[in-house]
Amino acid sequence: MLWLRKLQGLRTLWGTQMPSRALHIITRQLASVQWGRQEVPAKFNFARDVIDHWADMETAGKRPPGPALWWVSGKGEEVKQNFRELSEVSQQVANVLSGACGLRRGDCVAVVLPRVPEWWLVTLGCIRAGLIFTPGTIQMKSADILYRLQLSKAKVIVAGDEVAQEVDMVAPKCPSLRIKLLVSEKSQDGWLNFKTLLKEASTTHGCVETGSQEAMAFYFTSGTTGPPKMAEHSHASLGLKAKMDAGWTGLQTSDILWTVSDTAWILNMIGSFLEPWTLGACTFIHHLPKFDPVVILKVIDDEGNVLPPGKEGDIGIRVKPIKPVGIFSGYVNNPQKVADNIRGDFWLLGDRGSKDEDGYFQFMGRADDIINSSGYRIGPSEVENALMEHPAVAETAVVSSPDPIRGEVVKAFVVLAPEFMSHDQDQLTKELQQHVKSVTAPYKYPRKMEFVLDLPKNVTGKIERAKLRSKEWKMSGQARAQ
Repeated sequence: MLWLRKLQGLRTLWGTQMPSRALHIITRQLASVQWGRQEVPAKFNFARDVIDHWADMETAGKRPPGPALWWVSGKGEEVKQNFRELSEVSQQVANVLSGACGLRRGDCVAVVLPRVPEWWLVTLGCIRAGLIFTPGTIQMKSADILYRLQLSKAKVIVAGDEVAQEVDMVAPKCPSLRIKLLVSEKSQDGWLNFKTLLKEASTTHGCVETGSQEAMAFYFTSGTTGPPKMAEHSHASLGLKAKMDAGWTGLQTSDILWTVSDTAWILNMIGSFLEPWTLGACTFIHHLPKFDPVVILKVIDDEGNVLPPGKEGDIGIRVKPIKPVGIFSGYVNNPQKVADNIRGDFWLLGDRGSKDEDGYFQFMGRADDIINSSGYRIGPSEVENALMEHPAVAETAVVSSPDPIRGEVVKAFVVLAPEFMSHDQDQLTKELQQHVKSVTAPYKYPRKMEFVLDLPKNVTGKIERAKLRSKEWKMSGQARAQ
């Protein structure tokens, strides 16, 4: 942790980043700004007008020595690059994209990488080559990746081992996608190795003279009110805006800025890319490895036996013979509930799932939420996610509903998007059922559907499936089997 002691004068705040000096009031910052009245040049490119500028300043000895990019891995490995090195490597990246990949100005590149130096280098290379980058989190699954690739019409995707398998699952459905670049020490069929191509690329590239209003990036919204929307940002709305606002941050060339945002967030682009580099400061990145807990988590059967990889069961923490520190003592005045949660040597978490051979858990859902229809166990989240992909669905909750033949069936409560409120509900029901069949296993589709104006939620805004399920079973006059 020696690197931490080197971060002198650094402060981080949730959702914002600033050096310690910026915590003091700066008089000139209190002056009002006439938004939208700044003069916008016809041409602007962040790589040429900012990165290359600071590279020239370093060459002339007008910027103090020190890195512009400082990355530390969870194992203590370090990468440090000044602006001259950033400029040189980004030109190599631009040559990989425009040369080996054959991309042309205005083409789109999907960048799905964790907090590794290549994210910053690839993004900078895209800007230099006049390409549109669209970032994505490594937490995306195949359906998320497919949606973004199809909407952005990305011709190249740059990704790591974390999502390569998910990309391969959907690549055949993406006609625009031509090349897959893998950022890894390993090779993989169907992928070009980015690191190998980078070593072979020239360090000289003629930066594209991009227009200020030309597209620079596609960022996707969170999708809280429907499918994520793709928002276009220009070289002016991102890069030039940061340059215009430079005086407000209080950053100096000797400062180090540490931003902890995910690479898919626009906050990361602003806080760890545009703001620090505009003022010649250093951006610091610390990439933590996968957490390896001491607590023993297993998937067990009804008798408390540990299940082999791939088998679904109840997820539990081993509490015998030694109970891990941090586990609560029990439910107050409710010994029966405590007894119900103990199965063999394990404390049940109330979750159903499976564990693969690499130790990763596949979460199916809360045990109470799982729907058992004709022996098929169905997690509500997967059905809800499928429904949310349809533009007619604003919100949805899926629960079990009694059925005389199958015991239980899937029922979906659906809040319609405003533009679909007047549509024929019988026709919508059939359309939504067919949609779910097309994107997930057919047996999971909701055999029952009810359109409602809103869904019950708790004080934190979480949908209360339990209330819907209880109401559904109470109306039938049946008690659900536990």
